[in-house]
Amino acid sequence: MQKDVARAAASRRANTYLRIGATLAIAVLLQVYLHPVWGWAWALAYTLCYAFENWVRRPREAAPTWMKPAAVVAPFITSAAFGALSIPMFASHIRFAPTLGGMLLAGALLNVVVVNAGNRLATLMAAAPHALYLLIAPFIAKAANPGANLADVLWFGAILMIVSVTVASRTLSAALKAEADAKAEAERRRHEAEEAVAAKSAFVAMISHELRTPISAILAGAARLHSEVPEAGQKIHAQLIADAGGLMRTLLNDLLDFSRLEAGRMTVEQSAFNLRQSLSDTLRLWRPEIARKGLKLRIKGAASLPRWVAGDAMRLKQVLNNLLSNAIKFTERGEITVVLHAQPSPDQVLLSIEVIDTGPGIPEAALPRLFTPFDQLNAAVVRQHGGSGLGLAISRELARLMGGDLTASSAPGHGAHFTLTTVFETAEAPRAEDEGRSITGLRVLVVDDHVVNRRAIELVLQPFGVDATLAESGEEALELLNAEVFDAVLMDVYMPGMDGREATRILRAGSGPNRETPVIAVTASATPKDWDACMAAGMNGHVAKPIDPVELFGALAQVLAGGTVEAVTDAA
Repeated sequence: MQKDVARAAASRRANTYLRIGATLAIAVLLQVYLHPVWGWAWALAYTLCYAFENWVRRPREAAPTWMKPAAVVAPFITSAAFGALSIPMFASHIRFAPTLGGMLLAGALLNVVVVNAGNRLATLMAAAPHALYLLIAPFIAKAANPGANLADVLWFGAILMIVSVTVASRTLSAALKAEADAKAEAERRRHEAEEAVAAKSAFVAMISHELRTPISAILAGAARLHSEVPEAGQKIHAQLIADAGGLMRTLLNDLLDFSRLEAGRMTVEQSAFNLRQSLSDTLRLWRPEIARKGLKLRIKGAASLPRWVAGDAMRLKQVLNNLLSNAIKFTERGEITVVLHAQPSPDQVLLSIEVIDTGPGIPEAALPRLFTPFDQLNAAVVRQHGGSGLGLAISRELARLMGGDLTASSAPGHGAHFTLTTVFETAEAPRAEDEGRSITGLRVLVVDDHVVNRRAIELVLQPFGVDATLAESGEEALELLNAEVFDAVLMDVYMPGMDGREATRILRAGSGPNRETPVIAVTASATPKDWDACMAAGMNGHVAKPIDPVELFGALAQVLAGGTVEAVTDAA
């Protein structure tokens, strides 16, 4: 109630210049056309009443007791002063003067309804004087014109005007209430949506962390088993386990990428890379699979590509891998053609990659939903080829993040034709640097609260000739780091008790023998925000779970060749 009164008062104050201006204009017109002696007195009386209303209704922290009822009555007094002008107009014998009086009250009533909409008390107090003037108008008109029987009809007009204004007031109030309810409902739904997104993100992060632990063990164990067993049959079984683990990792990565894209938290990097080499490596990876199915791989336009560009090589490979995987999956005979084309400009390179297969093609009815998440062409595709239905949806969003797009076309029976476009910045080849040192013989401290993760990382490191020491908590890791010298630390970020970032901050702030030893973050939550937090804590690099041996080797070699530790000052 108090809020409605304040809103109505603010609305009336907003019309101050209009009200005063209209009052002065009416006084001038009265003086010019009717020459009344009371015109300016009326204008002054209304102005004083309006000033009093604004004064008593002004927001105050502490107001006298009498001021609250005065604030309620003030609109009545102001309206009474303004509407009083209609009385001499109704009593006037001048032609059209009574009409002007009626128009004056009608306009005043409409203004009251609009300005005080939503506040019944303020509307009632401000409208009551005008309604009373309308009701007494027939008496005044008949007294001024005794022989005019038409004056009796003014009763009907006055009542009709009052009823119309009342209905309009209620309709406007209902509309405003419906609008307020709609806004409140929209705000509630927005909060619910934000909470749902936050809950889903937390759930995905938790599932990611829990699933990456067994997947890391599966991949590490299968790789170790494959390298150690001599029999070909056992190697096949080990490879089967590795392939299954790789498929699980791919599905998990698709779910995480889709979750980040949906939440608007996916980003692409901008770093120099060899475009030709990256595409060549990706295509070379698929040659054995293409040959196994008896297909041919044709590549066109590779020689026209620039060597060095700046962008996200990993995301480019991810999209191309998905397109090639789909092409191989759905093509039983014939060939897969990859057409490469680059359109350079002084600052950018527009890259176009077309992947064309000779498979059955895509039905025209299925093209509009081809990039719909979790959608497959039909149930037979799911049974025969599996998959989550996220690959193309993620690929299109990644292409758009890289400044391009991913489109598809197909003629039934003539294969599918996918076109990927991306925009990269021009870049120069980096200066030749000394090769990173070998990691053979290094002493590495592996810190993880989960025994499966510790064992998996140990299995990955052993073939490289790395001596791994295991610690199950941040506290145990700090004790070992204060007692022994290590070449590097692989630190799990999220651990109960002291987490990896806190342990790293304490390590950097101390004076032990490993104060400047490189620390690599090992975590399943692979987001730029997490990496920034790790770097701020004093960590030098990061690898994501499940551990990829090549990625781990590269991270160790990179931080060992880097020398100084970043963000030590901030961490301390």
